[in-house]
Amino acid sequence: MWVVAALVSAILLGLYDVAKKQSLAGNAVIPVLLLNTLFATLLFLPVILDAELSLGLFRDGPFASTRGDVGDHLLVALKAFITLSSWLCGYYAIKHLPLTIVGPVNATRPVVVLLGAMLLFGERLNVWQWGGVLLTIVSLYLLSRSSRSESIDFVRSRHVWALFAAMLLGAISGLYDKYIITAHSLAPLFVQSWFGVYQLAMMSVVALVVWYPKRATEVFRWRWTIPLITLFVAAADYFYYHALDMEGSMIAVVSLLRRSSVLVTFVCGVLLFGERNVGSKVVDLILILVGMALLAIGSL
Repeated sequence: MWVVAALVSAILLGLYDVAKKQSLAGNAVIPVLLLNTLFATLLFLPVILDAELSLGLFRDGPFASTRGDVGDHLLVALKAFITLSSWLCGYYAIKHLPLTIVGPVNATRPVVVLLGAMLLFGERLNVWQWGGVLLTIVSLYLLSRSSRSESIDFVRSRHVWALFAAMLLGAISGLYDKYIITAHSLAPLFVQSWFGVYQLAMMSVVALVVWYPKRATEVFRWRWTIPLITLFVAAADYFYYHALDMEGSMIAVVSLLRRSSVLVTFVCGVLLFGERNVGSKVVDLILILVGMALLAIGSL
């Protein structure tokens, strides 16, 4: 069942990227992210109140949560900082880069997670997994070459560096999720609900210090796709956390299956946003998917 949950999370994650791209087109990044942290907090507020006030509204149901002590909240606050840093980098990248580049680069995150799982959780790479890692590296090199026709230099573009920073921080966040859920036995819904609260507090400070003084030049425009970002990522994370919490789940495989969201992102980039240079990118995408398949075979 954890495999099914991870695949559902992947589809929702692809739609999440599409909603971000539409919301950020010609728009200020920081207020869009601020609103999404606000919506996420409001969405999970009933869960928090139910647990903190012992109301029993969601007792033994899929939205049942627990209370945490100070140590638990500090762990979740750190999770919020890591995730928010990843999202800030990712939002800036997805605003300025084609989805047909963002999707494949994000799809390489399982490689980082797999290497991290090897170092932190004692998981060992076999021949299949090493093949997947090497093929993914080759595909990234080819993607960087095919992107030159769109005047995107993988070495010099700050938006590409932001994309890789978002990918790396996202991988760290995934490893940290496995750590706090397994080693500290934190309830997935406790993590998901409270990290939104801490993100909202942090993002409010960022908005006041960084964006508000420049609001006249970095104009914010409301779009109805903005709340869809929150809905898609909240649903994706819900299935993701529960996949991690299920017996026998492996962080490397869950992260890998989530990256199949690249198919949704890539197709929507072509059909909805009319992105160019599709032919060579399809080859790069196929190589990445083959690499993911090798990782999956080696992880079973």
